Amino acid sequence: MLARIRGYFADAGVLEVETPIASRCAGSDPALDSLHTRWHGPGHARGLPLYLHTSPEFPMKRLLAAGIGPIYQICKVFRDGERGRLHHPEFSLLEWYRPGWGYRDLMDEVAVLVRLVLGRPDLPCERLTYRGLFRERLGLDPWATDLSQLADCAAAAGIGGAASLALDQDGWLDLLLTHCLEPGLGAGRLTFLCDYPPSQAALARLRRDAVPVAERFEVYLEGVELANGFQELTDAAAQSARLHADLETRRRQGRDRPPLDQSFLAALAAGLPESAGVALGLDRVLMAALGVREIDAVLAFPVERA
Repeated sequence: MLARIRGYFADAGVLEVETPIASRCAGSDPALDSLHTRWHGPGHARGLPLYLHTSPEFPMKRLLAAGIGPIYQICKVFRDGERGRLHHPEFSLLEWYRPGWGYRDLMDEVAVLVRLVLGRPDLPCERLTYRGLFRERLGLDPWATDLSQLADCAAAAGIGGAASLALDQDGWLDLLLTHCLEPGLGAGRLTFLCDYPPSQAALARLRRDAVPVAERFEVYLEGVELANGFQELTDAAAQSARLHADLETRRRQGRDRPPLDQSFLAALAAGLPESAGVALGLDRVLMAALGVREIDAVLAFPVERA
């Protein structure tokens, strides 16, 4: 699988890069927690905290801002607290960036690469919008639905414990997506779910249509999310505001607030080219290739035996 991926990018003229696994900074996404360690080196006898990356995107975007051109990276990433049929605290990620591309062009390339890796050149592909999916299958407009309607929908769908939950708008939408919609996505095909609510933009650019959307997509196969991609936000001020909002959310939740990557923000301010980027979970792609349901089946030594 790795040889096919490297061969594809070599033919496409995309440069393989490596960026640090351990950093003084970490992502602020409230949905993720970092593993960390301490480095006892010159000037840091008490130990400098270093965070194991949850994604290589910040340093890769620093390279883009420096003008490196199209790049990809295959690496291990780490996420604290994640464990289950599809989750493991250490997993393999393929992340790549295409300067000058739009996210719809990148969706085409994701389909080409996944078909190549799976050895299924005829695997069908479809694109759905986030709003269209909710309207068609749940009868809800996620842009115009209040909390009580979302809670009622979750209860009507039979989601256990929904009546006792106190979630915000995105929390309810995530619950409905993961429990009611995701299992049906990608049945015998690659399904690209695109154009998310602006409140779920993360690092994606907003498009100011009559109904604004975040230019973001996820990819599903047989109910499993394989990839998450963006039309990258290049506005340094907007990005800084989002990261600080994430930290405020983490503060309210009583969680760790890691240092922000100021070098990343400086790179954005210096000028990140218009780019599209995506992260593809390689363990899940391998699961699909082998037809197995548990991530442990594609790991040499799961964390309990590491």
